[in-house]
Amino acid sequence: MTLTPTQMLERLVAFPTVSSRSNLELMAFVKDTLAQCGVTATLLPDPSGEKANLYATVGPMVEGGVVLSGHTDVVPAEEDTWSAGPWALTRRDGRLYGRGACDMKGFDALVLAAVPAMVAAGLAVPIHIALSYDEEVGCRGAPPLIAAMKAALPAPRAVIVGEPTRMRPVGGHKGSFSFHTHVTGHAVHSSRIDIGVSAVMTAARLITWLEDRMAANARAADPASPFVPPYTTIHCGMIQGGTAANIVSDRCRFVTDMRVVPPEDPEVILAEYERHIREVIEPEMKRKHAGAGVRIERRSDVAPLMPDPGGGAEALFAALGVGEAPAAVSYGTEAGLFQRAGWPAMVCGPGDIAQAHQADEYLEESELAKGERFIARLIAHLAA
Repeated sequence: MTLTPTQMLERLVAFPTVSSRSNLELMAFVKDTLAQCGVTATLLPDPSGEKANLYATVGPMVEGGVVLSGHTDVVPAEEDTWSAGPWALTRRDGRLYGRGACDMKGFDALVLAAVPAMVAAGLAVPIHIALSYDEEVGCRGAPPLIAAMKAALPAPRAVIVGEPTRMRPVGGHKGSFSFHTHVTGHAVHSSRIDIGVSAVMTAARLITWLEDRMAANARAADPASPFVPPYTTIHCGMIQGGTAANIVSDRCRFVTDMRVVPPEDPEVILAEYERHIREVIEPEMKRKHAGAGVRIERRSDVAPLMPDPGGGAEALFAALGVGEAPAAVSYGTEAGLFQRAGWPAMVCGPGDIAQAHQADEYLEESELAKGERFIARLIAHLAA
């Protein structure tokens, strides 16, 4: 059974693959869809067995092919904030509404709907399909997927990661690096804070240090940088701590998210932060209570995508007649992980990143059509 991209997107959106849930039903659908076209897919379960990556090859098993890569997970959808249900594709005024329609099941649908055409084309070099889990929570699925593909597949000439770019090529993006800071204080009645150690107030000092470090990054920014903003940002978006207004808090935790301008190394900032903790913050804490302290727990490390003028990915887009110079963006994708593994990568997919993670997320039908034409050009080029 051949499905149009819109019909395929309707099927994919119906699977509520929020990162906290399993994606196995969607992957079973994809595997069956590929099998109907005579294409064998490999499933790679995660350690829990509740999620899986998938890869498949259409065409000869030779070098010089192209990887089309997407993720299957989506961010949560609070149904009462949606005009219509997030898990059923709704067509209205030239837009296709549904959670993940833009980020990024639209691209996944384009690829899967094109498999019959790929099979019929008699490809000279292969198209490899790669679908991951847990991109939205730190690109956790991509590293084992990439490792498995590198071990099993001939090297491709390029990887196209189909995050929404309005089908414009993106050849550079910031890296993403995040960590938890756990602060252990010493609880006493608030009237005797002089003998207690406030975890919440200590966390506030640490957050201020991180904000000051970001301000230093901004002052040193290269005005010629293609990124907006043109410096490494440091953001603390979640904090938990304390039990009551009149108790000096003994526990506090917050998350720090860094968006790193390549080729800067986030480890340098993390080392400065840890040194400040060990040399300035902890000695004050421990003078009041020996058990007080600070612990850092790494959360995610997503590689940046480094611009690669003249590389394999850029050459592919030129061969496809895309004359637009690759842009640089501040959000992260799995493309940097493919590049880190030695495979040239570019980001290009239908839709606008501004729709990502929004209530009433949508993909314009015109964007889906542009993506369909692009995939058709790619198939024709690889069959030549």
